[in-house]
Amino acid sequence: MIYLQLFYTFFIIGIFTFGGGYAMLSLIQNEVVVKHQWIDPQGFTDIIAISQMTPGPIGINSATYLGYTVTGNVFGSIVASTAVMLPSFLIILTICLMMEKFRKSRWFHNLMIDIRPIVVGMIGAAAAVLMNGENFIDATSWILFGAAFIAGKFYKVSPIITIIAGGLAGFLIYY
Repeated sequence: MIYLQLFYTFFIIGIFTFGGGYAMLSLIQNEVVVKHQWIDPQGFTDIIAISQMTPGPIGINSATYLGYTVTGNVFGSIVASTAVMLPSFLIILTICLMMEKFRKSRWFHNLMIDIRPIVVGMIGAAAAVLMNGENFIDATSWILFGAAFIAGKFYKVSPIITIIAGGLAGFLIYY
């Protein structure tokens, strides 16, 4: 039963999310923390942090991690990841098959323009979710962010080195 619930939840998230992984975060948070209570807010923040550090889209990484966390096995990860990707795959496949009709459609062109502010709002909602009372960014985090920004922007330090150094610094400071 949990697999069907997991598939349905992430399939719905995949259908109603337009604009990438960050736009998904507020929907994922609402479903897994508020509605189903599969994890707590701190666990959700941890999942987002891990999903940002691992290669791949954050929405799929989050689904993979949450699928494993909820079910305790790899099959749960496969179910959640497949469910979140399937709507986009089906929509793009349909658009590709009907591209000639859509290419000249004024309605489709206007829809793409109208969706832009919605995507910005969803990304803003994701930022608000991550900056709640329990997870508010402290001064030390801002210092680490500033150091990483300066290292990358002015000293051209590799992003991989920056991520590893940030992880080590965070571990030493917070644990």
